[in-house]
Amino acid sequence: MSYPAWQPWAGQNPPSLLASTADRERAVDVLRAGYAEGRLERPEFEKRVERAYGARTVGELALLVADLPQGPVPQPAAVPAAFVPVAARRKTNEKAIGAVICGGLVFFTGGLTGVPAVVLGHLARNEIRQTGDSGDGLALTGLVLGWLATGAWALFLLSLLLLAVALG
Repeated sequence: MSYPAWQPWAGQNPPSLLASTADRERAVDVLRAGYAEGRLERPEFEKRVERAYGARTVGELALLVADLPQGPVPQPAAVPAAFVPVAARRKTNEKAIGAVICGGLVFFTGGLTGVPAVVLGHLARNEIRQTGDSGDGLALTGLVLGWLATGAWALFLLSLLLLAVALG
């Protein structure tokens, strides 16, 4: 294969600048990535690597990698969510978990965990908006159950008050 005629160097250094060992290694890294991606056949790869180590100027190196991407091309992720590493997943907000637990416990505690469910639910939704954590549905469920329990307590106490005034 013949190499293209000299082209303007798009890098940081002018083409006539003498190449350093680091410049040569960077060019060889780009060639390795191109070979690994199947963009170069083995004989072409070996020939270019040999020329890279023998290059005197940055411009010569630029010609060797001009027809290659400057590193591996990212591939779109087609991995099911179950196989995505745990660190890459968004974490569930802890206050949202607490809100839904307190909201679910209102049935067993006679509504006493309603107020903590409301407080935790509001705090969780604010944090979720700021941090991007997951768990907004959990926080909302805790809020709804907490407000229902708090409202039921308010109605109960109001009816007791009215009954006491009526009998009074």
